[in-house]
Amino acid sequence: MSWLFGMNQRPQDFSQFVPPASAAGGGGGGSDDGEGSNKGPSSMEAYRFDSAALERAAKAAKDLEKSAFAKEALELSKMQEDTKQKEILARAKEMEVQIEAAKADGKRIEQEERRKTLQEQSKLDQQKSQYQDQLARKRYEDQLAQQQRMNEENLRRQEESVAKQEALRKATIEHELEQRHKYDMKKLDAEMGARAKMERENQDLTLEQIRVRAAEDRETTLKSMVERRETILASIKTAGSAIGTGIDTFLSEPAKIQAAVAGLVALTAGYYAAKGSLGILFRFMEARLAKPSLVRETSRISLFDAVRHPVQSAKKLNRKPEDVLEGIILNPNVEERVRDIAIATKNTKFNKGMYRNILLHGPPGTGKTLFAKKLAMHSGMDYAVMTGGDIALLGKESVGAIHKVFDWAVTSRKGLVLFIDEAEGFLRKRHENISEELRMAISAFLYRTGTQTDKFMMVLASNTPEVLDFAVVDRVHEPVEFPLPTKLERERLVRQYFEKYILLPAAEGKRRLKVAEFDYIKACTKVADMTEGMSGREITNLALDWQMTTYASREGTFTEAIMLKRAEAAVEHRKHKVSWRSSHELMKTAFSASVVAAAKGSSSAPPMKPERVS
Repeated sequence: MSWLFGMNQRPQDFSQFVPPASAAGGGGGGSDDGEGSNKGPSSMEAYRFDSAALERAAKAAKDLEKSAFAKEALELSKMQEDTKQKEILARAKEMEVQIEAAKADGKRIEQEERRKTLQEQSKLDQQKSQYQDQLARKRYEDQLAQQQRMNEENLRRQEESVAKQEALRKATIEHELEQRHKYDMKKLDAEMGARAKMERENQDLTLEQIRVRAAEDRETTLKSMVERRETILASIKTAGSAIGTGIDTFLSEPAKIQAAVAGLVALTAGYYAAKGSLGILFRFMEARLAKPSLVRETSRISLFDAVRHPVQSAKKLNRKPEDVLEGIILNPNVEERVRDIAIATKNTKFNKGMYRNILLHGPPGTGKTLFAKKLAMHSGMDYAVMTGGDIALLGKESVGAIHKVFDWAVTSRKGLVLFIDEAEGFLRKRHENISEELRMAISAFLYRTGTQTDKFMMVLASNTPEVLDFAVVDRVHEPVEFPLPTKLERERLVRQYFEKYILLPAAEGKRRLKVAEFDYIKACTKVADMTEGMSGREITNLALDWQMTTYASREGTFTEAIMLKRAEAAVEHRKHKVSWRSSHELMKTAFSASVVAAAKGSSSAPPMKPERVS
């Protein structure tokens, strides 16, 4: 135990076991050369083991064991050692707490830095996206501007080309008209010269023939006059004697005179009474039982139609209200407007209010007629379709026909949507050069539509609303324009009719039609891009052309090639139609100018008398 006590002493207590430098040096002695006193002990001497120190330590341990306080000293040293170990553990725990706190602070700082980094990164990403968006918008605007410049340039070139072509055509037409006029004048001069020459050569013979004919006519006339005079005188004498005898007999009996007068009065009264009553009865039956001749199509069921077409009449009876835009694809703004009109019309019918008149104008084939029918079905009303061209052909009977239509319209129990297609056919401006019958027809129409009514609603449709009479436009409460479909509407139309005329027949399997595998959506988008400027009717005709071409093919399979090829053909056909229309307008203008010039020339020239040629 003495050695343990010695090992547990503090470091300064072990100094007694270390030999002093002098002792170490003394033990070392000097050297042969006598330099040890000056340089000190050598390195080997410094690390030489000193057994005396261990001996002293062992002696001290033995003395301590023999002492009475050896056990207390050992316990004291253990307590000191435990205390030191506890202090070291406490310090270690403090150091661990500090280390954990430092780690927590480091994590918190790291999280804060990471959050700041993420915020900065999100700001940078947002700025980057905004910058990219600005670049994309600028690029798109530049593309739009470039496309607009190209379109303007192409339009200018097309206008110049069309102007040159029109000028060339106009010059050609004017030249042809001039040559034709010269040819006609030369022909007329030749004919007149030949006639004059023939008359000069046959003048004597002609005069002799005239004299002979005049003498013969004079003799024949005198004979016939004498005979006619004698016959007339004899007839007058015979008739006078018979009338005189009858009057004498009639006047001699007053009862016959009274009976004759009463019979004549009764006959006259019966004739006029029968005529008036039959006219009223006929108009009543015509207004309620028969459809007017001007009405081309109607949903009303008359007695005659029910007898002639019982199946169609039954279908009309079972008709249910439909959505006003079912099967109709329009611009979103136009769709919203016509839906408001349909809702207002339906509520007007429900509340028994006064109907409003509507004017639908726009290019042909944009859905005006279909909307008028859907409007009537949506509102639960009847509809009737008539055209302005039919009225222009009636002449003097147009006024009566218009009154019959309106008399028939006011008898509808559900209310009637009267749709007048091609309204510019007879509702033109009255100060233009129109016939008197058409002017009277317009006046009758204006008289019957002068006030609002709860019996019928008038829907006019016109491709050129600017030619309508001002009084007609004044009776319109709301005009609605049906423009040509844009790319979005064309794509919807192509998909709708592709499904109706291609996919549905192929899915039914009842017809000889199959559809190849290709991307329908992309193909419909391509067709919508190709058919710019086409109307809904033209797109419908294109879908029917797809179906007909597929039926005519050997395999009976509809492919993407057929779809795009027929679309290109439809686009080319439309270009031809546009050129035909411009040529027709040019020819019409040239013809009008030639007519005016001819009228001016004929008015300045003296009238020519026809001459007889023998």
